Amino acid sequence: MSLSVNELTELMEMWAELNFTGDNMSSHHVEALLCPAGFSHAAVLYTLSVLYIFIFLVGLAANTLVVWVNLRSERNRFETHLYILNLAVADLCVVATLPVWVSSLLQRGHWPFGEAVCKITHLVFSVNLFGSIFFLTCMSVDRYLSVALFGDGGNSRRKKVVRRVICILVWLLALAASVPDTYFLQAVKSTHSDATLCRPVYPTDNPREWMVGIQLSFIVLGFAIPFPVIAVFYLLLASSIGNANPPGSSANSNQERRISRKIILTYIVVFLVCWLPYHGVLLVDTLSLLNVLPFSCRLENFLYVSLHLTQCFSLIHCCINPVIYNFINRNYRYDLMKAFIFKYSTKTGLAKLIDASHVSETEYLAVAAVENNV
Repeated sequence: MSLSVNELTELMEMWAELNFTGDNMSSHHVEALLCPAGFSHAAVLYTLSVLYIFIFLVGLAANTLVVWVNLRSERNRFETHLYILNLAVADLCVVATLPVWVSSLLQRGHWPFGEAVCKITHLVFSVNLFGSIFFLTCMSVDRYLSVALFGDGGNSRRKKVVRRVICILVWLLALAASVPDTYFLQAVKSTHSDATLCRPVYPTDNPREWMVGIQLSFIVLGFAIPFPVIAVFYLLLASSIGNANPPGSSANSNQERRISRKIILTYIVVFLVCWLPYHGVLLVDTLSLLNVLPFSCRLENFLYVSLHLTQCFSLIHCCINPVIYNFINRNYRYDLMKAFIFKYSTKTGLAKLIDASHVSETEYLAVAAVENNV
C-alpha cells in the first residue's frame, strides 16, 4: 500500500498521539493503524455504554443496600462484617465512576472534563477495583482460618484489631497499585480531530516498556496472585467441611455441609469467570506489544473489541458480590427484613423474634452451620 505525503503526515501525527515515538516505533504498531476495521466502532461503543449503564444501576442499588444494612445492623461482633462492608464500599465506588466513562464513550472517546477529573476518576476507579479484589482474597483466607482453626470462639479483641489493620493495609496496597498508571494520565488534544483524550502519556525514551510493565502489574496483582489464593483457601475450607462428619450426624447436618461446599465453590467460579477473560486478553495484548505474537489485522481487531468487552464483563462482579456474599446469608436477610419490615414494630415483639432467630457467625460465613453441628 502506497501513502501520499499528507497520509504519511497524518499517520505520524496519530503515532505521536499514541505516544510511540523515536527508536521505539515498530512496524507492528504502524501497520495496526492501517488495518481496516472488521466491525462497527460505533456499535461497540454504544453496546458498551448500555452494558455499563446496566452495571451502574444494578451495582449502585445492590451495594448501597448492603452498606446501609451493614451499618444499621448490630452484627459488628462478626468481624467478617468489616471485610464485607469494605468490599461493598469498594464495589460501590467502582460503579459510581461509570457514568463519567459512559459520557466519554458516547462522545467517541472525547474527554470534556479536564485533566484533574481524568486523574481523579481513574484513581477512584482503579483503587476501588484493586481493593475489591484484595478484600475478596482476604476473606477467603480469613474464613478458612476462622472455621478450620479458631471457630466461633476466636472473636478476641486482638483478632478485631488485626482485621482492621489488614483492611487499612489493603486500601494502601490498592492505592500503591493504582498510582503508576494514574500518574501518567493526561488530557491530551487529538492532532487529527477536535477531541480531547484521557490517556496515559509514558516517557518518550521507553513508552512500550512502561506500558508492558503496567499491564503485567495489572495481571499479577489483579489475577495471578489473588485467584490462586482464593481457590486454595476456599478449597481447603470446603475440604475441612467435608471431613467434619462426626458419628451420628443428622441428615440435615449433611445437607448443610453440601450446601456450604456449593456456596464455597461458587465463590471460586464467579471470580474465575469474571476475571479470567479480561486478564487473558490483556496477556495476549502484552505479548503482542512484545512482538512475541506475529502481527495481523485480525489480531488487532480482536484485541480492540475483546479488551473493551471483557473489561466491561469483569465489572459484573460488582453486581454479583452483593448477592453471593450477602443476600444468600440468612443473617443478612434477617437484618434486611428488620430494617424494612420491622423498623417500627418493636412494640409487637416481631423485632425481638427476628433477633432471636439469628444464628452464629459460622453461617454468616456460609459454613458455620456445619461448625455448630460439629
